[in-house]
Amino acid sequence: MKTYFKNIWLGVYTVLLGMKITLVHLFAKNVTVQYPNKHPLEKASGDKMPPNARNRLFVDMELCNGCTNCARACPVNCITVETFKAVPGDAPPLKTGEKRGLWVPSFTIDFAKCCFCSLCTEPCPTEAIKMTTEFEYSVYDRQELKYQFAKMKPELIKEKKELYASYQAEKAKKDAEAKKAAEAKKAEEGKVEEGK
Repeated sequence: MKTYFKNIWLGVYTVLLGMKITLVHLFAKNVTVQYPNKHPLEKASGDKMPPNARNRLFVDMELCNGCTNCARACPVNCITVETFKAVPGDAPPLKTGEKRGLWVPSFTIDFAKCCFCSLCTEPCPTEAIKMTTEFEYSVYDRQELKYQFAKMKPELIKEKKELYASYQAEKAKKDAEAKKAAEAKKAEEGKVEEGK
């Protein structure tokens, strides 16, 4: 009989204990921000995004030298970089003052694939690619998540490619002339030796 009343008391006690916890949390202050009705980083709250936050990537094309280290380091292949060689002295220098050896007509990052691991920022020798604190960029169409950072116009790309092709042709012509002159000189030296 004693255990019967003890079990009844334990049943009532556990219900009351659960109700106490429920009532405490029912009237407690909310800690959840009701996003998007209230922005979590509003100036009134005083909160800021941590500076080491890993959100959307940004590429400074004036620093990018087209090395494609970021594309090779990306584990999900979301970075696509296209480059072509520049004629010596034709390309403007990088922001750092270094010579630019490559033109970068296309630098695309597909944020639908990006896992925000920050592995692409580490191997960049010029620190052109970096993580930002921007996190609101949702769209309805997945194609809009492909961000193109390069700003070269198609006309300029065509012009620079033609300039490089003519430079290569001129260089090949000079090399052929130099080779022909060297062979002629060698043949002339051979004739002189035969005449002795």
